[in-house]
Amino acid sequence: MKVIKRDGRSVDYDRQKIAIAIEKANKEVSKKEKASKEEINSIIEYIEELNKKRILVEDIQDIIEQKLMEFGKYDLAKKYIVYRYTRALVRKQNTTDESILGLIRNTNKDVMEENSNKNAVAASTQRDLIAGEVSKDLTKRILLPEKISKAHEEGILHFHDADYFLQPIFNCCLINIKDMLDNGTVMNGKLIETPKSFQVACTVVTQIIAAVASSQYGGQSVDLKHLGKYLRVSYNKFKRELEESYKDELAPELIEKIARKRLKTELSAGVQTIQYQINTLMTTNGQSPFVTLFLHLDKDDEYIEENAMIIQEVLEQRYKGIKNEKGVYVTPAFPKLIYVLDDHNCLKGGKYDYLTELAVKCSAKRMYPDYISAKKMRENYEGNVFSPMGCRSFLAPWKDENGNYKFEGRFNQGVVSINLPQIGIIADKDEEKFWKLLDERLELCKEALMCRHYALLGTNVEVSPIHWKYGAIARLKDGDTIDSLLKGGYSTISLGYIGIYEVTKLMKGVSHTTKEGHEFAIRVMKHLRETTDRWKKETGIGFALYGTPAESLCYRFAKIDKEKFGSIEDVTDKGYYTNSYHVDVREKIDAFSKLKFESEFQVLSSGGAISYVEIPNMTKNLDALKELVKFIYDNIQYAEFNTKSDYCHVCGFDGEIIINDNNEWECPNCGNKDHAKMNVTRRTCGYLGENFWNAGKTKEIKARVTHL
Repeated sequence: MKVIKRDGRSVDYDRQKIAIAIEKANKEVSKKEKASKEEINSIIEYIEELNKKRILVEDIQDIIEQKLMEFGKYDLAKKYIVYRYTRALVRKQNTTDESILGLIRNTNKDVMEENSNKNAVAASTQRDLIAGEVSKDLTKRILLPEKISKAHEEGILHFHDADYFLQPIFNCCLINIKDMLDNGTVMNGKLIETPKSFQVACTVVTQIIAAVASSQYGGQSVDLKHLGKYLRVSYNKFKRELEESYKDELAPELIEKIARKRLKTELSAGVQTIQYQINTLMTTNGQSPFVTLFLHLDKDDEYIEENAMIIQEVLEQRYKGIKNEKGVYVTPAFPKLIYVLDDHNCLKGGKYDYLTELAVKCSAKRMYPDYISAKKMRENYEGNVFSPMGCRSFLAPWKDENGNYKFEGRFNQGVVSINLPQIGIIADKDEEKFWKLLDERLELCKEALMCRHYALLGTNVEVSPIHWKYGAIARLKDGDTIDSLLKGGYSTISLGYIGIYEVTKLMKGVSHTTKEGHEFAIRVMKHLRETTDRWKKETGIGFALYGTPAESLCYRFAKIDKEKFGSIEDVTDKGYYTNSYHVDVREKIDAFSKLKFESEFQVLSSGGAISYVEIPNMTKNLDALKELVKFIYDNIQYAEFNTKSDYCHVCGFDGEIIINDNNEWECPNCGNKDHAKMNVTRRTCGYLGENFWNAGKTKEIKARVTHL
């Protein structure tokens, strides 16, 4: 039996510790009040006969108090309670020493590997991680109700981003970049006026991105269509200067040609500024800004031609890559790219199909962009097309006082996720029990989400002027609070979920891809959606159902449940749960069928969702990718392509790292076998745990971001 300590550590059960604790209390009471050896042993035997794989230390202490009362040892029970309370006070004095020292010594693997975007060895990053450990500790012990903390530890739910909960900051957002560029902004007390050229606009955008990232913990998105205006400003400036200086010397055609050439140079420099600044900037939380660029050609946009030029340049530069320290072109982690498919670029003879051809070529080599179908999104979001926040979290439609839809300048308050497979394990095919337990745990999730909401209420605009005063979200006045933005659905707050596949398997014995399983899975999804819609109606707060892209959480929940309930075939034995509604990676299903099947679940996950398919050797399968892109446009709102994408830091090889006959990682280009000098990446399921060989020492390797 494993005992789960208050700090989340799992230790071996030791019966002697129970006996020692009771004996210490025995010394404080009279002889007749002392517990006998037999009574102490009976308490220990009762605990052991529970036959639990995993038990919380608080549960053991509750049992001891209960049993002492049953034996009539009321004074002893009181002494034990006082002893327990005293120990709790001692613990509250300092509970972060080990985790923080583990960070400094590079031994705290859980924290160091939790966020793949952070270099946990760097001193600047460690400062943020140390602060995060303090925040998690205070959140668990003081800020959250005990039942929420306990539910988190037991894997009933997951309270996301507890390492930032101590501060009144939020999750992710859509930056109102149009307002900030057109009307100016303020950073570090300095006025940033409307840019007078495209390159300056690009520089200002990257400064805004860095400032925004430093005062929130989730991702942000920027719609690049707002830069088209400034590309035209540059063109008009170049042409005007040429005409003023050379009107009598150069023909109009030549002036036009030179102006276009200068514009192309400025376009390239501006986009390069965005790409390199984002990849070289470090925010206050020790990482590059988690930013997504939204590549959308709006047919009603007066600057659509300029924006087509910008998107082309972004894709060409991403395809080329960015140089590493050895001067080798590699795939940058940021910015993420999302490309919108519409009727004019869906590879069906549209004017801008050439951009989609380039996007597919870029995806094949550099993993991005991901794809959004404007057609399906309009069906799902009242005719609107807009970017997810940072990566995958979507806003619900919202109208301002003039009846106009508004998406940019809105945000997400935070996320709590529910562990669906655990409910299925406990219910054990009893549907009445399942639905009852699901509702009980949903109410617990709601309470946890309300903790996030209440933590933001009363936040003064000075907490983050870039967000609240200077346009990223709003332009509130000095002394204002952000309360008005937390209500009425302006911002969202998300219920995430893990493991539709596993809970269906547990309750029905089949996958959710079967007829019987699909019927049950859709009922579960509709119940989750109806619950969040009801919460929204009752509270006026923007609750939304979110297909959580929390890959590491898939492993955390599965690990907890395996320790607690043992190995369950096709559930806990895998070591991971499937992400949200996704089809399990081991099911035999073709890419088109997978996307079509998952599209029904995306519609129900109004707060965000993404589907993916894995394509081997993407650079050699461009025609297949193009067919998939056409399919995405007609069938599913949001999808990405996954494949293998490895990298050797010794020689710069940017292909697939092999496993040689000695079961070693090896670069096929230079023969490097030092795994620490390689990136071995698989975007199949997003595993973020420690690398290891499997029991058979075969070529099935669990890489840093892969699955068996």
